[in-house]
Amino acid sequence: MNEFDDIRPYHDAEVPQVLERLIADREFLDLLLMRKAPRLSKFIPPLLKPLVRLMIQRNLRRLTANVRSVEDFQSHMSVALEDILDRTTTGYGFSGLDNIDSDKAHLFISNHRDIALDPAMVNLALIMTDLKTVRIAIGDNLLRKPYASELMRVNRSFIVQRSVTGRREKLEALKTLSRYIRHSIKKEGVSCWIAQAEGRAKNGCDRTETALLKMLALSKAKEQNFGQAIQEINLIPVSISYEYDPCAADKARELYTAQQGLDYVKDEFEDLDTIVKGLNGQKGRIQVNFGEPIATVYENADDLAAEIDRQIHSHYQLFPSNIIAWQMQGDRDDKTLSYLKAQWPDENWIEAKILFESHISAIPSVHRQIAIDAYAAPVDNQLAQVDTSVPLPN
Repeated sequence: MNEFDDIRPYHDAEVPQVLERLIADREFLDLLLMRKAPRLSKFIPPLLKPLVRLMIQRNLRRLTANVRSVEDFQSHMSVALEDILDRTTTGYGFSGLDNIDSDKAHLFISNHRDIALDPAMVNLALIMTDLKTVRIAIGDNLLRKPYASELMRVNRSFIVQRSVTGRREKLEALKTLSRYIRHSIKKEGVSCWIAQAEGRAKNGCDRTETALLKMLALSKAKEQNFGQAIQEINLIPVSISYEYDPCAADKARELYTAQQGLDYVKDEFEDLDTIVKGLNGQKGRIQVNFGEPIATVYENADDLAAEIDRQIHSHYQLFPSNIIAWQMQGDRDDKTLSYLKAQWPDENWIEAKILFESHISAIPSVHRQIAIDAYAAPVDNQLAQVDTSVPLPN
């Protein structure tokens, strides 16, 4: 048994068996029916359930008939993703891809707003420029069901074991994760993606966890220091921004619950519902900006985190929704506001404000300010990195 078998993505040779297990999984089939036809699923007589499952199985076998490798599976997924984006966005773009050395594998570290879309958008950018896709770090909290683990691992995801208990066990799990990321990049030449912090930045404040960076160095050679170990994994920060967040109301509700001193308890399928909502909800425009490779050797995690944050904040594409939310917080000087709006010289700001206010009005009133603050946070982050007295280039 390989030391990474418990966390690694599936290999090509394993794909057919994985698909067969998924197609035979009754809970997975019932879930597909519930998501595709929620009303119908409630009223199907128990005696007809096996027949309905059989119909779903036949459809799945037809759809996966030519899937024999991870690349085949991802090809299907990328086609489906582009179809979703065509329906749920008004456009999406990428920049900074020329910063990527195609002869090297990298660790892409990004801000985290959407469970599934963040790494999917990074992969789409790479696919569109004929670069290899990444392996995706995903927490085992999202893999409570066997079918969820199968789906993620066949899509090049590797598992971050967050549910491990016990100090020694947690350390060993972190060491194994660190070794796997380094093995993937250095030995196998396959890039990886990981979020800059555990969980999504529900308040819009993107910050890199130093604990994450220290984890990456756990697999260093004895003679190496922290900075040398990080240099070997070719780290590139990535900024991902969405004009509208389909999960904004849910995030605000969760933050409000925490502000009231209460524990927020997730429903059994809440993470799955969040993924579905993030995919199917309207997002406006999306922008993914790749930063510069980390070339400086940083001696400690704090300094490295500051550089990653600097790049993510400065490369973050502020949308009109962010700027309007920032303005709604009040007490804004005209000079800074003009600087921000100059990023969108052709924007109809009256229409943009109407759209944003309509989006916010759908959120319960007690949660609205939290959502506004989350949209505004990236503006403050970016303003801290730039000199607003210097005009934007034409």
